[in-house]
Amino acid sequence: MAELSPLAPSSFPIMPVINGLSFGTAATAMKYQGRDDLMLMLADEGSVFAGCFTTSKTASAPVHLSRHGIASGAARAVITNAGNANAFTGMRGEQAIMAYRDIFASALNIAPEGLLIASTGVIGEVLEADFILKMKDKILNQLGHSSWKEAAEAIRTTDTFAKGATTKVSVSGQTVTINGIAKGSGMIAPDMATMLAYIGTDAAISQNCLQTLLARASDKSFNAITVDSDTSTSDSVYLVATGHADITQITDPDSSEAAAFFDGLIAVMTDLAQQIVRDGEGAQKFVTIHVTGAKDAAEAKKIGLAVGNSPLVKTAIAGEDANWGRIVMAVGKSGAEADRDKLQIKIGGYLVAENGAAVEAFDERPIALHMQGPEVDIGIDIGLGSGTATIWTCDLTHGYITINGDYRS
Repeated sequence: MAELSPLAPSSFPIMPVINGLSFGTAATAMKYQGRDDLMLMLADEGSVFAGCFTTSKTASAPVHLSRHGIASGAARAVITNAGNANAFTGMRGEQAIMAYRDIFASALNIAPEGLLIASTGVIGEVLEADFILKMKDKILNQLGHSSWKEAAEAIRTTDTFAKGATTKVSVSGQTVTINGIAKGSGMIAPDMATMLAYIGTDAAISQNCLQTLLARASDKSFNAITVDSDTSTSDSVYLVATGHADITQITDPDSSEAAAFFDGLIAVMTDLAQQIVRDGEGAQKFVTIHVTGAKDAAEAKKIGLAVGNSPLVKTAIAGEDANWGRIVMAVGKSGAEADRDKLQIKIGGYLVAENGAAVEAFDERPIALHMQGPEVDIGIDIGLGSGTATIWTCDLTHGYITINGDYRS
């Protein structure tokens, strides 16, 4: 197992039960030995699913099937394997899914399209369905006995720690619980990452409303992180609302009740997104990029991602080098509107450049000290408008090369 990221949280959170949602895990030995690598999540009848998926034009067979399952309105469960992405495997990849999907769906007494599929791991290798089929009885017997943490452990690939987040919010005077787990460490870039996320709530929310809220929250969380600028074939985020909380069903995404729920949803998803960056392959530093003063929010995000994806910026951070010129370069190449003489840059809260030049009497010592820490903050004000965005990324170290050079070994 890979060495624990130095940016990892101190512990996995205590996750309360979400009534109407159960997990089971099992070890297939398809790729990994001595650990669970298969996870099944089942929701009670009457639960509602929403999903957001990769924008990759080479999306995996599981992504295509899950999109259809969400759109059908029949979704009740998700089964996930780690170690093989079943991506770019043509018809054989789809046939591999069908070899076990209908059997599992029948055993769960749900419609075939009600069983969503997620896979993560190596691209281009056809999944061997027999590894999953032989675990059917074991994982079904385990349903309801596996914890959120065990589920989070089962979906890991190069992750060095299991990722979880939880919160409670008040909706119409009643307590609503929101839990989430995720995996992701590399091939992380918006739209979304090489990541899988599973979020559950006991709130009662209509499917259309749930989908809208998930898309909004994804844009500000999972679509605002980047490790290496590479968009995966397998990105999937699932949100299920079981309706067990004592609240009237939320149907309007712009209502006060939806806003209260959204506050908790965005908190959980942002926490998970940041944990993915903190577990970035080879990462030693967590980087926050605040962009203000852009023409609009879309332009601000474009600038933030250009900086966060720049190998020159990321390696400078890895080397603890306060080379703000690389930030200037990334802003300029972003394609967003910018004016040299209005640009202002801060590192660690210290002003380093403004009005088209370095600040007078520039003292690099406090900035260098800030960059020696595990968290680096970059502030960029474009000076053209009111657009803002926050992007989270990490540094780029030799560790990233080592992990990815050996990934299939």
